[in-house]
Amino acid sequence: MSTERQNPSDEPASTFAKAAGERPIGFLAEFWAFVRQNKKWWLTPIIITLLLVAVLVMIGASGGGPLTYTLF
Repeated sequence: MSTERQNPSDEPASTFAKAAGERPIGFLAEFWAFVRQNKKWWLTPIIITLLLVAVLVMIGASGGGPLTYTLF
């Protein structure tokens, strides 16, 4: 009996099953991998700016809103 694969189509199924069993990566890790792999460095300042605006909106809508006015 040989140790070779009997059916060449077994490999994609086992690769898929292995990938399905892995822990999914987070959003930021996936975004960083996308930026590095596709060389889309121009997306980084846009995303950072949008995140800062979102944080300011959340702070302004909460009880910390008056505090932000004294900082600026």
